[in-house]
Amino acid sequence: VNTSKVVSVVACTRIAAFWQTYFSRKFTDLSYSKMAALNSVCNKQAALVSRGTGGPLSQPKRVLHPNRNIASTSLSSTKNSAARTGKFPCRRSVIVQASAEDTTKDRVEEEFDPRQFRRQLGASKLYNRRVSGDEESIRQMDEHGIGIGSEGGIIAQMRDTGFQYTRGDVTLQLAESFGFCWGVERSIQMAYEARNQFKDRTIWITNEIIHNPIVNKRLAEMDVKFIEEDNGDKDFSGVTKGDVVILPAFGASVEEMKLLDERKVNIVDTTCPWVSKVWNAVGMHTKKEATSVIHGKWEHEETIATASFAKIYLIIKNMKECEMVMDYILQKEGCMSKAEFMEHFKNAMSAGFDPDEDLTRVGIANQTTMLRSETTALGKAIERCMMEKYGVENVAQHFMVLDTICDATQERQDAMFSLVDKKPDIMLVVGGFNSSNTSHLQEIAEHNSIPSFWVDQAARVGPGNLVAHSTSTGELLETENWLPEGPVTIGVTSGASTPDRVVEDILDKIFEIKEKSPSAVA
Repeated sequence: VNTSKVVSVVACTRIAAFWQTYFSRKFTDLSYSKMAALNSVCNKQAALVSRGTGGPLSQPKRVLHPNRNIASTSLSSTKNSAARTGKFPCRRSVIVQASAEDTTKDRVEEEFDPRQFRRQLGASKLYNRRVSGDEESIRQMDEHGIGIGSEGGIIAQMRDTGFQYTRGDVTLQLAESFGFCWGVERSIQMAYEARNQFKDRTIWITNEIIHNPIVNKRLAEMDVKFIEEDNGDKDFSGVTKGDVVILPAFGASVEEMKLLDERKVNIVDTTCPWVSKVWNAVGMHTKKEATSVIHGKWEHEETIATASFAKIYLIIKNMKECEMVMDYILQKEGCMSKAEFMEHFKNAMSAGFDPDEDLTRVGIANQTTMLRSETTALGKAIERCMMEKYGVENVAQHFMVLDTICDATQERQDAMFSLVDKKPDIMLVVGGFNSSNTSHLQEIAEHNSIPSFWVDQAARVGPGNLVAHSTSTGELLETENWLPEGPVTIGVTSGASTPDRVVEDILDKIFEIKEKSPSAVA
C-alpha cells in the first residue's frame, strides 16, 4: 500500500468531515442543496486523491467472528436462517457469525469490524451517499409539498413578521426553530434523485425514509417499495442484484448493509451525518473496550442501527432505567437481582451481556432525537456513579462521553422551551405519530401544563371542532371543542420530519373552524 497515498486520503477525508460538521452547526436551517455546494469542494479533493493509478485503496479481507461471550444456539440459528432467507429481525440487532466452514484450524479468525466494513463499503462503485443537486428532484419535492419551505404561505409570512400572525380571533406564535432539518431534507432529496436516476430499476427502502406519513406516501406513489416485515422480521428476499436500495435518514444496521453489499445492489445511503457521528462514538467505545450505554428506545430504527455498530451495549430509555442500572452497579440495598436485571433489559442489551462484567467501563451515546437535557443528565449521573464506585481519581478508566447530540434536535427543543415561556392558550405540535423528536416537543408542552395537541396531518382535524391527536406517550385521543370560543393564542411547532405544507394545511382548517364559530359570526 502506498503510505503517502493513505496519509493524503485520510487527511482530505478529515478535512471534508470537519467542514461538513462546521457548516451543519453554523447553518443548520440552510437547505441541504446549498450546503452540498459548500461541502463538495472538500469531498472532491478526497475523491481525487483516492482515485490514483492503483484505484481505490484495497483493504484486507475480514473473516467474521462471533461477538464476545456468545454461545447461544438460537442466535446462531437466527443468523443461518437470515443468510438463507434474507430476513433479519427488525427490533433487535443481529449477531454476525462465521459459518462452520470458515472456522478451520489452518485459518486465523479476526473480529468483524463494523467501521472497517463501512470504509470498504464507501469505496464501492455501487455505493453513494452524496446529493447530486438535481433540479428536477427539487422541483418535484416542491410540487409534492415536501420541499424545505413554503413560498408565500402562512409559515413564510410568519418568518418575516417576528414569528407571529393574527387573523380574526386567532393569533399564532411560531417556534423560532421548527420543521425540516437539513439532514431530513438531504435524505428526501437523495431518495427523489435516486428515483429519477434509476428510472427503470426496482427501488427499495429498508424502512420509512423519515417518520412522516405524507412523505412516505409520496415515495410509495413514485413506486419506491418498502421492505416489509414478516412475523417481526424484515424480509429482503425480493431484493436482487441490480436493484437500488435506499437507506433511510436514521440509518440501517450493519448486518443489513452487509447483506445488501453481498447482493450487489446499488446502495443510496441517506443516513443523517449526525447519526453516523453516533456510530463513530460507539466504535470508539469498542476500541477503548467500553460498553456503549445508549440513551434511546430499543425498538427505534435509529437505535437498532447504532447498537449494531457496538460490540457490547445496553440501551436505557429514561432516568428511571438509568437509576436501575446505577443501583445495580453500586449494589444498593433493594436493587434488582441479576436475573431481574436481565429480564427487564432483555430486549435492550447485546447478546451475551453480563451486567457484572460489562458495566465496569462504559461510554455514553444517544439516539439523536432524545431530549438533550435528559441525555446530559443521564451522562452526569452515570459519571457520578462511577466516581462513587471506583473513586474520583479513577473515573477516566471507567467512564467516557463524546458529544453526540444533534444540533438541529437541540435547537428545536430550545425553541419549544422559549415558546412555552410565552404561555399560549394551547399548543399545536405537528409531526408523525412515530416521530421520536416530535414526541419530545409534545412532552415539553405537557410538562409545562399547556393544553397541547399533537397532530400528524390535516385529516385529523374535523369534522367540526373535533381533533384526533396523540399524547407524548402515544395515547390516541379525540377531543371535542378543542378550539375555545373567542380570541385564542396558539403556539405552533413541528418536528424535524415535517414539511411546512403539512403545518399550513392544518392551520387552514383551524382558521376555517374559528371563522364558522358563533363568536366569529356574531
